[in-house]
Amino acid sequence: MDDTALQHWVEAISLRDFGKPFLHQARFNRRLRTTGGRYFLHDHRIEVSPRHLEALGVEVMEGIIRHELCHYHLHREGKGYRHRDGEFKELLARVKGLRYTPTLPGGKGEKPFRWVLVCRECGQKAYRKKRMDPRRYRCGHCRGPLSLKEL
Repeated sequence: MDDTALQHWVEAISLRDFGKPFLHQARFNRRLRTTGGRYFLHDHRIEVSPRHLEALGVEVMEGIIRHELCHYHLHREGKGYRHRDGEFKELLARVKGLRYTPTLPGGKGEKPFRWVLVCRECGQKAYRKKRMDPRRYRCGHCRGPLSLKEL
């Protein structure tokens, strides 16, 4: 999909779900990694990540586009367009937009755990990404001593 097809897609979603036209520019930005899209207040353009479309599919991308269109339409109407505003939350729920962008597969959020703390008394396990000194801590369940093992 190219920027022209994305532009038509955003315009169609805006008319279908919001009943209002999208009059500005929409385009892909491959540099977006942790966010699925963003809306620019000064020129009203929307940028979305093509990586999210490739990895997560059309439904997730439509949710991201609806989220950015909520910012767009509320800002243009002079209403609360920020994430914390009630008007934004209400409109986002009504059009079934995504509140948070899902993590891309293989991204930072899916780094596997490397260490496990195991209680020597009750066997409770706690997984950790970083190494730590088990002598400084106790089991949160039974207060027993811990041992550190690499996965």
